[in-house]
Amino acid sequence: MDRDTWSMKADQKLLVANAYDRIADAYLSVYGVSSVRQRWLERLIDRLPSKTGNILDLGCGAGVPVARTLANLGCSVIGVDGSVEQIARARAFVPEAEFIHADMTLVELDACQFDAVGAFYSITHVPAGEHGDLFRRIARWLKPGGIFLASLGTGDGGDWKGEWLGQPMFFSHNSEQASMALLREADLLVVHSEFERQDNEDASFLWIVAVRPVQ
Repeated sequence: MDRDTWSMKADQKLLVANAYDRIADAYLSVYGVSSVRQRWLERLIDRLPSKTGNILDLGCGAGVPVARTLANLGCSVIGVDGSVEQIARARAFVPEAEFIHADMTLVELDACQFDAVGAFYSITHVPAGEHGDLFRRIARWLKPGGIFLASLGTGDGGDWKGEWLGQPMFFSHNSEQASMALLREADLLVVHSEFERQDNEDASFLWIVAVRPVQ
C-alpha cells in the first residue's frame, strides 16, 4: 500500500471514530433497539459450544445489547471499538467485560483465542480493500470450529461519505460475491447467509454465519 492510500484509509477510520465520539448517545437513542440485531445475536448464542466461552465483539460500541447479553450469559467477552466515547460507555454499562480502544484491523489478539467473533454493523465502516485482511485476522483469532457472525454490505461495492446522524460518516463494502470470495480465501466456511432489511433504518445487510474449519 502506497503512502497516499494508507493516509486516505487512516483518515476514513479517524472520521468514523470521531463521529461516533460525537454521536455516542444519539446512536444509542436511535439504534439501540433492533429486532433484526436481536435475532442474529440469538443465532450466535444458539451456535456457541459453551455459554461460558470466549467471545470477541468487533465494533462493540457502547456494549449494549451485544456484549452485555453475552456477559450476562456467563461468556468471557472482549469488545473492540475505535471510539473513545463508545468504549467509555461500554466499560460503564458492562463492567464484567473487557473493552479495548483500538482499530479492529490493527488490534493485536492471540491466535485461537475465541469461540466466536461477532461484528454487528461494524465492518461496513472499514474500507472495503481491508476486508480480506480483516477476515484472515478473524480466522486466526478463532479456535478451530469457532463461529464468525457478521453483517456485511449489499449491492455493488463502493464507498459512501456523507452526513449521518448529523455528523460526517464513512461506509464501505464489497459486493456480496466479492465478500463471499474473501471469506473463502480467509479459510472461513460460510454455513448460512441471508439478506435482511433493517427494522430501524432504510438499509439492508448481508448476514453471514461462518466457521473456522477443524483441521
